[in-house]
Amino acid sequence: MKAKIALITILTDNVPVMVDFYTKVLGFEIAGDHGENVEFHSEGVRFAICSRSILSSITNDHAGFKEERRGQSFELAFPLETREEVDRMYDEIIAKGAAPVASPADMPWGQRTAFFADPDGNIHELFAE
Repeated sequence: MKAKIALITILTDNVPVMVDFYTKVLGFEIAGDHGENVEFHSEGVRFAICSRSILSSITNDHAGFKEERRGQSFELAFPLETREEVDRMYDEIIAKGAAPVASPADMPWGQRTAFFADPDGNIHELFAE
């Protein structure tokens, strides 16, 4: 196997709310809408939102594998061109409805970062070098 990610899918119990957030707040455009599975245009890697029940019906019902959901398990990091853009975009997406987690700040590793959450509580990052 080649170590490469081709698709990132966020599983949710509320596809319409999450699709609304990722399109209206973060600006993704829908590439394909199949009701409970929606894929977005995304440069570099495919990105989708899928109903948790769809994946469960494929994996849990047939393979007998099920684990309880445990807290924050992934983060999407959105690169921006400038440190000022981190501040501006953070204010913009918070005004559109993203939940504020951590305001823009300079990190010890040299990046300017800010954190926000989507409607399911997934924490994501804006950053610039």
